[in-house]
Amino acid sequence: MTHIDSATAGPVPDAVRGDGLDARLVVERSSFRLDVALTAAPGDVVALLGPNGAGKTTALRALAGLTPLTGGHLRLDGASLDRTPPESRPVGVVFQDYLLFPHLSALDNVAFGPRCHGASKSEARAQAARWLDRMGLADHAGARPRRLSGGQAQRVALARALATHPRLLLLDEPLAALDARTRLDVRAQLRRHLAEFEAVAVLVTHDPLDAMVLADRLVVIEHGRIVQEGAPADIARRPRTDYIAQLVGLNLYKGRAEGHTVRLDAGPGITTTEDLTGPAFVAFPPGAVTLYRDRPTGSSARNLWRCEVAGLETHGDQIRADLTGELPLAADLTTVAAAELDLHPGATVWATVKATQTHAYPA
Repeated sequence: MTHIDSATAGPVPDAVRGDGLDARLVVERSSFRLDVALTAAPGDVVALLGPNGAGKTTALRALAGLTPLTGGHLRLDGASLDRTPPESRPVGVVFQDYLLFPHLSALDNVAFGPRCHGASKSEARAQAARWLDRMGLADHAGARPRRLSGGQAQRVALARALATHPRLLLLDEPLAALDARTRLDVRAQLRRHLAEFEAVAVLVTHDPLDAMVLADRLVVIEHGRIVQEGAPADIARRPRTDYIAQLVGLNLYKGRAEGHTVRLDAGPGITTTEDLTGPAFVAFPPGAVTLYRDRPTGSSARNLWRCEVAGLETHGDQIRADLTGELPLAADLTTVAAAELDLHPGATVWATVKATQTHAYPA
């Protein structure tokens, strides 16, 4: 069953109208315009991804009421929040730097929210104690923020946000302040807590792994607009912009498909296993590229390009070569292979990719 919303003059599903988040966030400034539509059902975790300056943090601040909308709408569980002040919204926020009160214990930091919502001091502290226990921090209830590790502070901030029972939880780069070892553990804990959260959660992150692990759906923003959204696996397999391709570690090209060949808008054709017609993307991972110093004669690869090494950098336990020439691309190879090929900036190489290692899809 659907209802007609007079504001849109179109059918609005009950799930969007009655429960969860239904927003169109329009924020105009002198040199920037954000125009992003977001919907999510209770229990959904949505990650906003995008390069610096794309508008992710502006969107998060608009949801929190910290940046006023200049257009659009914001509804949560069917209620309009357009004119609701930040402190009156059923919204919890975990800021990037956590912003814990330095003079309060972990217990009193968490109790602050319930106190602001009218709970007595004893009841607020009892609620806070339950939340800290749930976060595995019962033994740190009396500790002030400076005595907490980064992971512990992050969990206190999350408990403080959840203690008010928000219908929308906002997380701004929730793992950015953590070192690599702590990040792995806290990411797993945060995933568990978000899985138990019964309302909508929206997180902003620059880290594709955080987004892939924590979110049910990714929304990619560039220049204030959504360029792609969907399940993490779908976006990782079918990126539609260079930014997304780099984020998930793929070489991405756009051209016109004619059967098993995609002829690029600027460059050669790429042979693929898919049979397509019309505008298409073609992608393949840097690890699918094999490099030779001389033109190979016995290779079965259908794709062969003459390139030049523009740069080399360590990428995990491998070397990533940045190549220019007939087809600009990134190639991953072992340190031993790079040494055997005597790779260096300016060196000429031949790059091959098997058709079976490419993936073509409609643009």
